[in-house]
Amino acid sequence: MMQWFAGLNAVVQTLFATILTWGLTAAGAATVFLFREIDRKLREAMKGFAAGVMIAVSFWSLLAPAMETTSRSSRISWLPAAIGFLAGGCFLFIVDKVLPHLHAGSPLDQAEGPGTAWKRSVLLVAATALHNIPEGIAVGFAFAAAAGGMPGASVGSAIALTIGIGIQNFPEGVAVSVPLRREGMRPRRAFWYGQMSGAVEPVVAVIGALAVVMIPASAPYALAFAAGAMVFMVVEDIAPEPHEGRNADLRAAVMLVGFTAMMILDAVLG
Repeated sequence: MMQWFAGLNAVVQTLFATILTWGLTAAGAATVFLFREIDRKLREAMKGFAAGVMIAVSFWSLLAPAMETTSRSSRISWLPAAIGFLAGGCFLFIVDKVLPHLHAGSPLDQAEGPGTAWKRSVLLVAATALHNIPEGIAVGFAFAAAAGGMPGASVGSAIALTIGIGIQNFPEGVAVSVPLRREGMRPRRAFWYGQMSGAVEPVVAVIGALAVVMIPASAPYALAFAAGAMVFMVVEDIAPEPHEGRNADLRAAVMLVGFTAMMILDAVLG
């Protein structure tokens, strides 16, 4: 199975991989058929685990290969990674400002971005879709970099990245569907909105893979770009803050667990 998958075109690999991550978002959204509410501590733990995975992915699966590639050339080894990393953060900062969205658990009057008449359900989907943009880009870039023979990049590490992102997509599906169910929306409709939040991932992933396949020299910049977008996302929304209450320590502890799990996964498959 692994040999068959490794022999596929990078764009096709990316499509299959992100269909899996989308499916895990849908699996998380499907919990709405079982629960009307999720314990706050469990939500905090899932969020912390997701943050740990994203930080680990940003370094081992994205920044490290980007740095390794440029260190073997005559260029300044850190420059492409630095440019790409800052560009990724700036990109997500801009999208965060221009896309109306609402983070799970926030009242409607705390919606971010420009004013809009969008319903709460659409704003929640938009917030999770915003998270999925850098995740999809990362998967596409990783498979394209592996196909291009980029040092430090491999199909195994791209698969590890996919699994890590897929695992943390599960609570993202929960974060959309369960609040909508709690507010009185029917389970099927809440599930629909929850799984739709992951639909953007295959689209941006395939576009990203195509871009790197067509312009192989962009690979170091592209990987670092995805890392910068992910780190911005973690700091802006996922990472725990002291003022958020008693569960901040729990989120921080589980963040370390998620980071360790992704580190092991990347080492085994990379």
